[in-house]
Amino acid sequence: MTENISIKITNPNNEKVAAIIEELSANLYLRFGSDGRNSFADWEHNNPKFVFVVAEINNEIVGCGAIRPIKENIGEVKRMYSKYPRKRIGQTILSFLEQQAIEIGYTKLVLETRVKNQEATKFYLNQNYKVIPNYGKYTDRPEAICFEKSLNQNL
Repeated sequence: MTENISIKITNPNNEKVAAIIEELSANLYLRFGSDGRNSFADWEHNNPKFVFVVAEINNEIVGCGAIRPIKENIGEVKRMYSKYPRKRIGQTILSFLEQQAIEIGYTKLVLETRVKNQEATKFYLNQNYKVIPNYGKYTDRPEAICFEKSLNQNL
């Protein structure tokens, strides 16, 4: 039996979501020596091109994810996290964010993860993301791997 996952758009500064963001940061720091917070410091909650979501199962927040603009029609996926593996939480969050991205007017989503983060790399490849040359601040960072997905095929 699969549990019902609900996705809610919220403010990442909301105290109810602080615990899942803390858990994500601690998880990243433990595994890779960096918590990823700096990449999320310039969040604009009142800007409709920025979307932060949480996933809930039985009123428990079990995951999060976000998109923000990096160019007029290109969004960047940030802060993807699932508390429990293999429960389709990540896929549910990502599909919701992709749908939001299309509605916002993004034609492409990009993201970065660590080369060492093999679970994430495999996850994004399975979600039809393609490896691209590192972009922006990740350009000269060999520990980073970047992906993109064109959203046009979904229309």
